[in-house]
Amino acid sequence: MKKKQLQLAETKKIALVYRPDTPPALSLAKTLTSWLKERDYEVFTAPEQKKITGTKLMARRSELSKMAMVVVLGGDGTYLRAVRLLEGKLIPILGVNLGSLGFLTQTRAEELFTAVEQSLENKMELRPRSMTDVTIFYKGKKKTELRSLNDVVIERGSFSQLINIAIHAEKKLVSEVKADGLIISTPTGSTAYNLSVGGPILHPESPVLVVTPIAPHSLTSRPLIFPDNIKLSFKLIGKAQTKQKAHFVLDGVKVLEITPDHEIVMTRSENDHLMVLDPKRNFFHLLREKLKFGDRA
Repeated sequence: MKKKQLQLAETKKIALVYRPDTPPALSLAKTLTSWLKERDYEVFTAPEQKKITGTKLMARRSELSKMAMVVVLGGDGTYLRAVRLLEGKLIPILGVNLGSLGFLTQTRAEELFTAVEQSLENKMELRPRSMTDVTIFYKGKKKTELRSLNDVVIERGSFSQLINIAIHAEKKLVSEVKADGLIISTPTGSTAYNLSVGGPILHPESPVLVVTPIAPHSLTSRPLIFPDNIKLSFKLIGKAQTKQKAHFVLDGVKVLEITPDHEIVMTRSENDHLMVLDPKRNFFHLLREKLKFGDRA
């Protein structure tokens, strides 16, 4: 993956995604709408949100393909919601942080208008981030296809017992892990849930995936790093009659409850996600700023 100068599509259409339960996000969205319209841009409220005053409300996700850019006002959760709305469309996203940590929403609120103006003038940088395609099989039949930017989690949740998960790479058994669960993370997601349970920090341009056990029963169960050009699969061990179940969570959203009849298959997506960032900042600056990386106690 190579970073490159931002080059927005010629269309003068901008979509906004905002955090609905945060009044500052809605207020800033309204102000940004007025600012953009003064510059002859059409502004849209992305689907599945309450319409922002002065914008046009999109009825369908497919309409996002006509946008030059999406601006996200919120935290990393709001950013991931915007990624889901895009459904793999190659539309760049500028993330503005109104939350707490903000690894995906790297632009500060006070920098919003400068960042948007520089984006419209193609002075920002476009940095691709790898995504994964996730296929869920049930009794050998394909049931669901999804896409992840951050991570996939298989966890016991509220179930009382540890779960047993078999990990395969290209159909070869890697390991059987007994734990509270597993996190399968992209480099982008490595600083999220993966990091909190002791997984490694990955450079966002690394062509890898990391599989990290959550509270494993055995001390020999450690995070594993795989090249992202191979197929990984995960399956609960046991029979459906044993009632072993787990929660399947994708980018922080619970998708379904799985049993040993399910199989989760992951591969790198053909399309990367496009992130709009300030060229003066880099990943290591972000680590120092957000995580106080390298600071002495």
